[in-house]
Amino acid sequence: MARRTYRALFQEDDLAHFEVKVKETDLHIGVRADRFDPDLVWLVEKTVKEERKRLEAYIEKDPVFLKTLVPHCLLPNAPALAAAMADAAAAAGVGPMAAVAGAFADLVGRILARYSRDVIVENGGDIYLKSTRKRRVGIFAGESPLSNRVAIEIPPEMTPLGVCTSSGTVGHSLSLGRADAAVILAASATLADAVATATGNLVQTAADIEKALAFARSIPGVTGAIVVTGENLGAWGKVKLVPAALPVT
Repeated sequence: MARRTYRALFQEDDLAHFEVKVKETDLHIGVRADRFDPDLVWLVEKTVKEERKRLEAYIEKDPVFLKTLVPHCLLPNAPALAAAMADAAAAAGVGPMAAVAGAFADLVGRILARYSRDVIVENGGDIYLKSTRKRRVGIFAGESPLSNRVAIEIPPEMTPLGVCTSSGTVGHSLSLGRADAAVILAASATLADAVATATGNLVQTAADIEKALAFARSIPGVTGAIVVTGENLGAWGKVKLVPAALPVT
């Protein structure tokens, strides 16, 4: 997955797509084709660089923020991005870095929403989505036979929405579980990212799916959850699953 080849599977033909990469922040972005402007690429890159600089400067003062796997109290005058990450992590019972990808997706998505009514920002499997039409978000679950076979159909009235995925078998992000995919739908990508990590941590075998879904359901702001382990899938909440190959009409 070094080049995130899964991204090509879920391109939307009504959107203009572009990528911005700044260090570990690797964004795939879609905006309405008639609203695309090269200046938006510059704006996203500038914003990400500035926010990463603020976050990195904060971490130098508070190195525990980077390493801890449990909720963390911030130092005074922490940047807004760090505060959003810490709040989401506290709700999920994990460390604040569990929300970093979702936080950057939210940050960029909310800025671009000023320019385009349809915005998709994907950051390592964590998505900010705002849309005026139905969208499908495919579920990538590594070696599971369900990987790229199932999608979540999201109506426009559910957006803006965060859709984030954690995996214990795919990628480099830390997970204490063995879920092929733990997918969370929530009011923000920051919250969805933190809860996806916590949900995935609870899954070692298919027998843990129900427990993991119950946990996700208990977090305020979470509207749906899907857990995939091998050939087993469980779902709860405002989740409409459809075959990934079927178009939305």
